[in-house]
Amino acid sequence: MARALSVRFIFTERDADRKMSLRRGFSIAPGEKVIVIEDVITTGGSTREVIDVVRGLGGLAIAAGSIIDRSGGAADLGIPRVALETLSVPVWEPERCPLCLKGEPVTKPGSRPV
Repeated sequence: MARALSVRFIFTERDADRKMSLRRGFSIAPGEKVIVIEDVITTGGSTREVIDVVRGLGGLAIAAGSIIDRSGGAADLGIPRVALETLSVPVWEPERCPLCLKGEPVTKPGSRPV
């Protein structure tokens, strides 16, 4: 996205305490406008963490986007957002999962047999 918009690209990472932060010498100037882009949004939690980092450094998170929105459009980030594709993906607690109730084995899509 940054290349397409001819703007600077920086990213956050989780630190040793699993807290989202800017590392590698990246910085955000007070008042700097930022668009937060994710590959996939499911609940919006990680994206909200990035927005909090931006705001904590004095930046202005003005919009968000993702390639895929797995929330069906329900994830509220508190700022305008768009996705290239929006999907409604059902999520169940294990005790209510239809496949779990049938005793289906848990598999990871794309995994190779060991």
